[in-house]
Amino acid sequence: MNNNVATINRIYEAFGKGDIPAILDCLADNVQWEQWADNSAQKAGVPWMQAQQGKQGAVNFFTVVSQLEVKDFQVLSIMANEQQVAAEFIFEARVPSTGKHYRDEEIHLWTFNEQGKVVRLRHYTDTAKHIAAAQ
Repeated sequence: MNNNVATINRIYEAFGKGDIPAILDCLADNVQWEQWADNSAQKAGVPWMQAQQGKQGAVNFFTVVSQLEVKDFQVLSIMANEQQVAAEFIFEARVPSTGKHYRDEEIHLWTFNEQGKVVRLRHYTDTAKHIAAAQ
């Protein structure tokens, strides 16, 4: 079995510490971040849900997320196969620019290449909650 689950655990631990360089070390240079068709949150301009490309795109994402006031972040479960890891989690934040708050149970789907680097992150969430908080 590969070490993809351990990598995801390191990513979430680094996120909790604000250690972005540690996260970037787990990503492939060409990582696809939130690349999916017909995303209503992207169309509505939710800053933290925008598609990003490469490690600089991941930095852009974390720059935006760092502006949120995170109230709660709990990983509930992690499931994996050889190429992907899915993490179910709770995320709660206040958006300072709007003064709004949201809480959601979400899933991150992480896809890995043969070298054990993340090549894609897809975020499954209640986009209506994100849109309402961002506007």
